[in-house]
Amino acid sequence: MSAKKTKFGKFLAAAIEEAQIGLQEGGLPIGSVLVHDGNILGRGHNKRIQNGSTILHGEMDAMENAGRLSASVYKRCTLYTTLSPCVMCSGTILLYGIPFIVIAENVNFMGEEDLLKSRGVKLEVLQDAKCIEMMKIFIEENAKLWQEDIGK
Repeated sequence: MSAKKTKFGKFLAAAIEEAQIGLQEGGLPIGSVLVHDGNILGRGHNKRIQNGSTILHGEMDAMENAGRLSASVYKRCTLYTTLSPCVMCSGTILLYGIPFIVIAENVNFMGEEDLLKSRGVKLEVLQDAKCIEMMKIFIEENAKLWQEDIGK
């Protein structure tokens, strides 16, 4: 395991676990955790299929599950996500001032990373082989659901 993956291992593992739960539930394998001072405040996974939701991407679910927080807390959080954040999730990250995002992979989908960086958000992209493969297989086997999820 690389030094970067070791550094982020515990929280990346939690995000991957969420992605696997989503897949087991019949949804998209995208998971996320919101971390503050070394503690997970919220964890979640994409629930668009399971809940018939238009907005419950992994990042949105993790933030929802963290509950209402003050701006000062968000400004000291790190968001871990198994896939590069889309425009909706990136907008939420910017709205609440989350300063650091750890992205497991952006091979299968390049989200709004340039937007986030342009607004001062620090990104760490790990290119985790497990996440790349999990998402690749899902997209190949569920092209219609994937296209729906990214708004195509």
